[in-house]
Parts: sequence; C-alpha cells; structure tokens
Amino acid sequence: MKESATLAMARKSRELQETGKKIINLSLGEPDFNTPTFIKNAAKKAIDQNFSKYTPVPGYKDLLETITKKFKRDNKLKYQANQIVCSTGAKQSIAQLLMVLLNKNDEVILPAPYWVSYYQMIELAEGKPKVIKTDIENNFKITPKQLKNSITKKTKVFLFSSPCNPTGSVYSQKELEALADVFKQYKNIIIISDEIYEHINFTKHHFSIGRIPEISEQVVTINGLSKGFAMTGWRFGYLGAPEKIAAACIKMQGQITSATCSITQRAAITALSSDANCTENMRKKFKKRRDLVIKLLSEIKNLKINKPEGAFYIFPDVSQYIGKSYENKIIKNSDDLAMFLLEDGGVSTVSGSAFGAENYIRISYAASEKELKQACKLIKYWLEKLN
Repeated sequence: MKESATLAMARKSRELQETGKKIINLSLGEPDFNTPTFIKNAAKKAIDQNFSKYTPVPGYKDLLETITKKFKRDNKLKYQANQIVCSTGAKQSIAQLLMVLLNKNDEVILPAPYWVSYYQMIELAEGKPKVIKTDIENNFKITPKQLKNSITKKTKVFLFSSPCNPTGSVYSQKELEALADVFKQYKNIIIISDEIYEHINFTKHHFSIGRIPEISEQVVTINGLSKGFAMTGWRFGYLGAPEKIAAACIKMQGQITSATCSITQRAAITALSSDANCTENMRKKFKKRRDLVIKLLSEIKNLKINKPEGAFYIFPDVSQYIGKSYENKIIKNSDDLAMFLLEDGGVSTVSGSAFGAENYIRISYAASEKELKQACKLIKYWLEKLN
C-alpha cells in the first residue's frame, strides 16, 4: 500500500520546516478555522458529566436519531437510526464499507480525479478500481455515456464525491439525475456518495443523489464533521445505508475500533442539531479565498485553471511545464513539479498523479489570505523560472 500523498507532502513540509526553511503548506485539506465555541462547550460538558465509558458500536442512540433528523432536514434523505453508523472519520466509514461490500476482483467505478485514499482502499479490500478519466474542459465530471460504458458484470460499486476532492467540482441535480437514469438499469450496483464537503458548496444548494427515489435503496451516503465544522482532529464521520449494509459495517467496526470517541459523539449531537450559521461563515470566507486564488493564478501564463464550485481546492492543468527544467532539475511529471515547488519555491502542493490525474497539481486554499497571496506569488515566480 502506498503512503497517502497528501500526508506524505505534509510530512515532507514539516521535515523542511525543521531544517529552518519557511514553507507555506497548501497540501492538506484542513480548514484553518477553529472549532466553533458552542461545540467545544458541549464537549466540556460531556466530560464533566462523565461520558467516558464504551458506547454502542454505531454510536449513542440519541446521536443516531440526531443524524436521521439532519439527513431529513438538510438532504431530504429518509434513514432510520438502525441505518446509521458513526466512525472515527468519514475515512473509516468508507474503508470499512468497501471491506464489507467487495469480494475479490469486484470492480469499483472510480471517476478521476479521485480522493487519494479511494484507490488504495479498494485495493486493500481486494477490489479492482475501474477509472473513468475526466479533464478540466468538462470541469472534471463524467457523463452518463462514460458511466454506461464502464459497467461490466463485475461492477459492484460506484464511488464519487460531490463537492469533489481534489477538483472542487459539484454535480448538479440535473447531472446526478442523468447518472441515476443509468443506475436504474443496474440495481445490483451500490453508489457511495461522499458528501463530506457538503457545507463548502458555492452553488445554490447541495443535492444528494440518494434523494432520487428510483435509486435510493442503492445509495450509501457518507458525511462527517471535519470539513464543514472545522473538526478534523475530533475524528467523526458517519454513513446512512440500507439496513443490511449498515449491520455489516457495525460488525466490521466492532472488530476494528468499536465506537468513536464518546466525547466527540456528544459534541456531534450539538453540531448536527445546530443551524448552519457557523458553517455559512466559513463557506463565505472560502469562496472569497477561491476567487482570490483564481485571480492570482490566472496571471500565470501557462497555467490552465477552471472555477471550482465547492470544497477548498484549485486543480490546475500544469502540462505546459512538463518537460521543462531549471538548472539541473528536469520536470518529467507532476510529481517533479510538486517537489520543485516545495523544495525551491517553499510552497507545498500535491501532485495530480496521486488523484489519478497526471499533469495536474492540487492547491488547497484552506489558508489565510496573506499566506495565499504569498504562495501564489512564489508559484508564479518559480514556474517562470522553468524553460
């Protein structure tokens, strides 16, 4: 199994910083905001009330009920408490879901660019990733025709995220309904919809594919608190699934980690019961940063960018820089370019190859405006050094 590319770049950044080099880290997908105070207060209260014992594997009953209400309120999804499983992050939710769904050599259709861990998780579960390539011209979205052509007798799962990591692309209701028209013909395919960036969405509204009645029984919806509530370190994710799949995930989780942190669960009840004011404030700031970064990167001559509609990433096409060099460094691929920007430019990004998209890099704008301005300035300066 390969090391996570995003975590690897974060590690290399720290190593360079320890040598005294100044690094602007735009590699990690982590909001630079603090967890809202009212959520932290709920956790403190839970500690004082001694919520310190083992909990049921899927989570406290009142937490599961809170999540069903959240799904209904925000996503128009109808799940019962026995269809919810809480885990130590959406990452665990997806990993163990693939473990229970896949037999050896089952195929998983995976639109690329995809989140780095999807591919490794599928292989760990002994499945076979079947990648559908997309590009910047179509905003990194697959078409119903591409989907149809990728389905075989071995297809078991379709796995995607919207808003997407790493591209920031958001599938509209119309686009998801068009894909659903294909899935209607294949009732055996499970659709895993990763919606962890739900609240960082710059379109009019977030649409969950599980809302489409004809395929709702085929959909597993993944979400969590890390991105929208700035709670990355709290480790809380959850899924809503058909009852048999949820039961299998509970069995799997019971043999690995059991339940996630009891204090985090109590804080999650408060977070998921709240209105979206705290998330809306972050969303507005992320949108402002997106526009700033697009403006600054647009000044770089050979960089091709689009306008992502969600998450907090820009995913530019850097193909014009492949094959160029600086001093004794030859940029053979996007891995080399990301390393060049890190070591020479002092800006940490992630190579597109990690996301199944060579000739691209991922730039996270989950950083302060001051850092983003300086980073874009450095990226421009060092890219122009290549010839």
